[in-house]
Amino acid sequence: MTRPASKYPTELELEILKILWRDGPGPVRQIRDALAETRDLAYTSVMTMMNIMADKGYVRRMRKGGGYVYRPRVTRQWTARQMLGDVVARVFDGSAGAAALHLLETGEIDAEELAELRRLLKAKGEKES
Repeated sequence: MTRPASKYPTELELEILKILWRDGPGPVRQIRDALAETRDLAYTSVMTMMNIMADKGYVRRMRKGGGYVYRPRVTRQWTARQMLGDVVARVFDGSAGAAALHLLETGEIDAEELAELRRLLKAKGEKES
């Protein structure tokens, strides 16, 4: 029995998207080399994954010379919004506040992040008033 298709990028697809977001468009070899830091995958395995991601609409494949260059079709922000929205809906019954409180209670937050959170909360409070 096959596993149902995921509504969101798989772990490997997300790793590939992060490489493309960080490094910009690139050929399979460049993506494979970047993945090699954490995964030892064959060139053909990465090429197959890139084709699957193109079929899913996560990347765009453009002909260049004798091969293809891949670029992301989805942004980090869109992907995060979709995936986090799903977690908030399923785990926190749709409450973004409950999710934020959980993250604040359990996560490590540095001084810079804390200052940004304070700024956002202040702006949100002023907007609501």
